[in-house]
Amino acid sequence: MEEKFDVTGMTCAACQANVTRVVSKLDGVSHCDVSLLSNSMKVEFDQDKVNEQVICEAVKQIGYTASVHGEKGEVKKEWQNRQDLVESDQRSAKQRLILSLVLLIPLLVIAMGPMVGLPILEGMEWMMISALTQLILCLFILFIQRHFFITGFKALMKKSANMDSLVAMGSGASFVYGLVGIYQMAYYFGVQNIEMAHMAMHSLYFESAATIVTLVSVGKYLESRSKAKTSDALDKLVDLAPKNATILRNGKEVVVSSESIRIHDIVVIRPGQRIPVDGKVVSGTGYVDQSAITGESLPVEKNVGDSVISATMNENGTFQFEAEKVGQDTTLAKIIQLVDDAGNSKAPIARLADKVSGVFVPVVILIALITFVVWLISGQTIQFALSNAISVLVISCPCALGLATPVAIMVGTGKAAENGILIKSAAILEQLHSIDTIVLDKTGTITSGKPSVQGIKVYTNISENDFISMAASLESGSLHPLGQAIVEYAKDKNMNLEQPENFTNISGRGIQAKLNEHVYLAGNKRLLEEKNIRINQNVVADLDAYASLGQTPLIFVEDQNVIGLISVADTVRSTSQVALEQFKQKNMHVVMLTGDNKKTAEAIGKSLSVDEVISDVLPQDKESVIRKLQEQGKKVMMVGDGINDAPALMRADIGVAIGAGTDIALDSADVILMKSSLLDVVTAIDLSSDVIKNIKMNLFWAFFYNILGIPVAAGLLYPAFGLRLSPMIGSACMSLSSVCVVTNALRLRYFKPRIEMEEVKTFTMHIDGMSCGHCAWLVEDALKKVPNVKEVRVDYNLGKADIDYVQQVNMVALKQAVKDAGYIPVEYKEEKKMKKIVTVDGMMCMHCVAHVKDALSKVEGVSDVVVSLDEKTATLNCTENVTDQMLSDAVTNAGYTVISVK
Repeated sequence: MEEKFDVTGMTCAACQANVTRVVSKLDGVSHCDVSLLSNSMKVEFDQDKVNEQVICEAVKQIGYTASVHGEKGEVKKEWQNRQDLVESDQRSAKQRLILSLVLLIPLLVIAMGPMVGLPILEGMEWMMISALTQLILCLFILFIQRHFFITGFKALMKKSANMDSLVAMGSGASFVYGLVGIYQMAYYFGVQNIEMAHMAMHSLYFESAATIVTLVSVGKYLESRSKAKTSDALDKLVDLAPKNATILRNGKEVVVSSESIRIHDIVVIRPGQRIPVDGKVVSGTGYVDQSAITGESLPVEKNVGDSVISATMNENGTFQFEAEKVGQDTTLAKIIQLVDDAGNSKAPIARLADKVSGVFVPVVILIALITFVVWLISGQTIQFALSNAISVLVISCPCALGLATPVAIMVGTGKAAENGILIKSAAILEQLHSIDTIVLDKTGTITSGKPSVQGIKVYTNISENDFISMAASLESGSLHPLGQAIVEYAKDKNMNLEQPENFTNISGRGIQAKLNEHVYLAGNKRLLEEKNIRINQNVVADLDAYASLGQTPLIFVEDQNVIGLISVADTVRSTSQVALEQFKQKNMHVVMLTGDNKKTAEAIGKSLSVDEVISDVLPQDKESVIRKLQEQGKKVMMVGDGINDAPALMRADIGVAIGAGTDIALDSADVILMKSSLLDVVTAIDLSSDVIKNIKMNLFWAFFYNILGIPVAAGLLYPAFGLRLSPMIGSACMSLSSVCVVTNALRLRYFKPRIEMEEVKTFTMHIDGMSCGHCAWLVEDALKKVPNVKEVRVDYNLGKADIDYVQQVNMVALKQAVKDAGYIPVEYKEEKKMKKIVTVDGMMCMHCVAHVKDALSKVEGVSDVVVSLDEKTATLNCTENVTDQMLSDAVTNAGYTVISVK
């Protein structure tokens, strides 16, 4: 089993290494992961061999305390408890630091004032008073900073020396040497040898002992403040959870804390309120801004039966919902837990630092002893030798080594979460930038995953409408996007669908069903070949023609005879082409996987300029494609939907689930993209690269500092240049080293995606009260001032405004802008579409069909164009502002004749 423990008393990487070493040695423990940043430990162990009490006792034996992490409660409360503990520790550290500084200043003035000519306690008669005053001030400071000595010497006695041990030894040695100096002064005063007493006074090291612990505490305080900033991203996530909520109790509304909500409670949500838990709407309606969780830019209408997500904001309307997931089971809580776990996990790049940290302190102590002995043997005084040895102890910094990696990892995973990218571990974050091959599933990854009907061919005497009705009835039992496109097309034509019998899904090929006593097949060419159904040359020609246009034709068979086909195509996301170009710039080999036939796949692949297209791939074959690429020595990333592509995602070196939205518990994916943009993959790779560069910089500084600082502190440069470091300078350097590492890692907080493509979207707001062009101008001017609104087109005759926007737009702000202009906003809604049929003369082949379709599609406000060569018609949806003349002109300019527009 795996258990989480809270560990207190750790101050540096050596502490972390000591706890890891001791717990890992226990019989039955298979894995131990200790986090210095969060003061926590995760242990995987066999309950039959070891238990929680034994683990806690083992940690206690080396000078730390461990306890089983408390039962998980409501996410905001648990996080607040954590933050309160951190703030309490910081307040305590700040108080100790201020008191120490207040006492250190007079100590330094008394000890060093005479050296710079200050008339403070100078003269023979003041020597003993000066010495005793220094002793008293030093004792107060050491008492205030006593935790260094308690934890340091306790760890030393347990053979688990850490940074506190080095500080305690350095400061303690200075203090003891100062005490010896006072005794010498007293002795020489007793024998009336004033000169020797004066010399002994110069051997007092009380200011050094006090300065060492004070400067180190300065560094630790600054370090703790900096480390607190590493969780800024988590703070923002936690703040999304509302503190209170309104629920119904005995028919009355009661305000309660969010953590007290239980499953089946009825929660009341009004405009401007955040949703506290996951649930399902039971009454009312609202428009919910889900951008913080799913990345959707427009508020989503919520009606009875719709699901609502925790931490999302209701912008308009009032509704009630039944709580279904509460506490740690909510979507927000799972996201926070995932980001927290990833931030506290270890990256492989940290292994060297961990190994060095495990032996660092004992080696430093040995170097300090050697330094002391060597300088004594060389003829230097005890004071000189001791000063150098103490400098070695206090300049050494295992903290910089220990913080080099985890701080950058925590900030990196947090920044990823801010951009809608959930990275499950530090190892994945490290590996992302080294991927050289990226495999993209076409449907739903490169394309929108919402295909539409593009062309229809009928080979029998039945009418086109009857054929569409039959095809849609068959596909009504399928969940495949291509089948659903046909169903939606029929519904738009208000066709009545029948329920098929004996429905069978044939994976990767199509479907089989019975309808009105006839047996039907619907699917691709491979399905017909397997069923030994002959396809004549006319059908083959049509299949090739549609495929060459990048469309997917579905063949329909009735009682072993081909009766028609429907061509369906998906639209490429506007961000996909930009992302593919970025992959190329990063020298990545781009592979597109698709179940489409070879011609369709190659047409799409050519338009996107991908390096390799693998077509006719069945869902169960995707995993083998990944394996073959890996056998070629490639590091492969697979990007798919996380469900249908699960085996391939698990096989890949890194599996990325795109557009996962609220489904963050996907075991198959290493990275989850909340939105559906491939640009987020680019962002994840760029972030990984920046994090690894930052870690390498930190590690270089940490190693360079210690490799350079320790020899200089030992006096290596003294014989040649007369250069040596005092213990006070050494302790200052030690404090600054860890602060520098943390500060450098915090630069990652300013990471921004290299490519921020603004996808322009449009919706329509209906407005009452406009009567003239001046009214339209006032509304347009008011709406343009709302953030993220790019363009506004107002029609006062129709009483509406078409609003182009990017990213996310606030509906409340839009409605308020209209009100401030003096008009009445009506609930915004998608613009009403009209269906029109254009009869066209002059089309001779499938290329003519493509030309007419392209011409009509370019008319602003036209969508869902379907051109039939047999019927000589083009069926389309268009907005109210599209006139018949506009449609006629588009077809005429393409070289064809319009007979009628209905």
